[in-house]
Order: sequence, then C-alpha cells, then structure tokens
Amino acid sequence: MPTLNLFTNVPVDGVVASDILKDATKAVAKIIGKPESYVMILLNGGVPVAFAGTEEPAAYGELISIGGLSPSVNGKLSATIAEILETKLSVDSSRFYIKFYDVQRPYVGFNGSTF
Repeated sequence: MPTLNLFTNVPVDGVVASDILKDATKAVAKIIGKPESYVMILLNGGVPVAFAGTEEPAAYGELISIGGLSPSVNGKLSATIAEILETKLSVDSSRFYIKFYDVQRPYVGFNGSTF
C-alpha cells in the first residue's frame, strides 16, 4: 500500500503528470520491494508553495507504507523522487522535502476493511 502524495507549485499538464505517475510508481515499488499493483501516487500541481521565502519551483511529498521503510530505503526514495521532480518539473532537489510514515496494518483502510 505504499502511497506517495506529492505537492508542487509547478503547473502540471496531463502528459507530464502521466510520466511522473508512471516513473514514481515504478521507483517506489522497486525501492520498497512491493508490487506496483499496491502503489498509489497522487500528484497535486499548481499548489501555492513558498520555500525559503520564494515561490520558485518547490515540492513536498509524504510517503506512507506498511513496512519496507528504513533509513537506507528512505534515502534512496528521497533521491529518486527528487530526480524525477527535477527532470520532469525543474524542481531543484534543494527545494524538495519528503516525509516518511511507516504505519501498522490496522491503521490503513482498504476494500472496506483494514490490512
């Protein structure tokens, strides 16, 4: 159930959004070691964001997963997602924060129940 929720102040068109969703899905699945069929990516473009007092391109992300996260994995995820955002949206990695949440199964709902 890894879920990556991304927010950026950069407007995102449909083609770029589709590329980011595909690239991020593959990256999250591979790095965490879970099937792509379990991964959800949300991309929120054109959101008002100020970072370091400016409105230059910036992004914020939250990644939630039931297991699979560790300091080493989190570092790889941070670097890979930052690279996707820099390549697709010109968001410099120094203007991107990501927060990781490792949650327990009973605290995640799915299919009318919990894991």
